[in-house]
Amino acid sequence: MTRFQQTAFFAALCLCSAQAAAAFSISFDWQGLKLCTSGQPNVVDNPRFVLEDVPAGTRYIRFRMTDLDARSYNHGGGLVEYHGEKVIAPGAFRYKSPCPPGGRHTYEWTATAQTRKMGGRLGVARARRQYPE
Repeated sequence: MTRFQQTAFFAALCLCSAQAAAAFSISFDWQGLKLCTSGQPNVVDNPRFVLEDVPAGTRYIRFRMTDLDARSYNHGGGLVEYHGEKVIAPGAFRYKSPCPPGGRHTYEWTATAQTRKMGGRLGVARARRQYPE
């Protein structure tokens, strides 16, 4: 490999790494959520979401929670108008809380960045946590 080819290769590698590092992501925790293990979820405010690298052009973010151990149960979620904020505070929408009957389940929040209320998907981010922790 020539010096020019090596330089081009490493430049391309750095560019790919920078693009991968800039992937849309979310994080959350269960802070303040009342313990529920009866299998009868409560309707509660969304958790605090921290957003990173939201795709340019995003006008809405659709959130949906899935119980990975009971996928058929619909916990719901919500649609939030997006104005460039890094945090979505509790109270932006309401959903059915995690409430696994007799044990611990893994829950996943999916956030879909959109250009319109009903579509125009720009990117998807996911975050998982067990409940109870």
